[in-house]
Amino acid sequence: MTLSEEATDRLADVVELQPTKNADLQDRWGMDSGSEVHAYLEGELKEYYYRNDDSLICATPEAVSLVGGDPSGQAVTVTPLQSAILDVIAGPDERSQSVVAVFHDLEAAGHDTTVDDVRSALRGLVDRGVVERIKRSVPTFRLAVGADELDIEVVADEGEEESAGEANAEASEA
Repeated sequence: MTLSEEATDRLADVVELQPTKNADLQDRWGMDSGSEVHAYLEGELKEYYYRNDDSLICATPEAVSLVGGDPSGQAVTVTPLQSAILDVIAGPDERSQSVVAVFHDLEAAGHDTTVDDVRSALRGLVDRGVVERIKRSVPTFRLAVGADELDIEVVADEGEEESAGEANAEASEA
């Protein structure tokens, strides 16, 4: 996708300000509302940004490269499952894998999960620009950039936080 000069400049703003909010971009771009910013992002820059777990706007590694930045060392926040996927998924120069193949690699590495959870985690990694989706007879996936170019920060899943809280509450009652 070729970006216009305006879109490239605005993408550079996203890279510079990340993680950022609609309101910050609204001020920078002279727009009237956050809705207008959202519409622009979805219409012009959809492939180059994602929203992190706090719903803040972040640039993908590809976006950083596109505006002349260095994507290596760019922190990407992922869940424990997504981190495990990054450990087993095919590299950027390898043959892409189906959801089921990634699931089996996770099982072989000792992770207990479901195919649906793997599919959802892969979609999140695609949204962040870390994994690319390749269309074959079934959707397949592989790293979009080399693993050495990623700086991964693992955050707990919401369910894990609840489980830890429940365990602490049970320990207090005992």
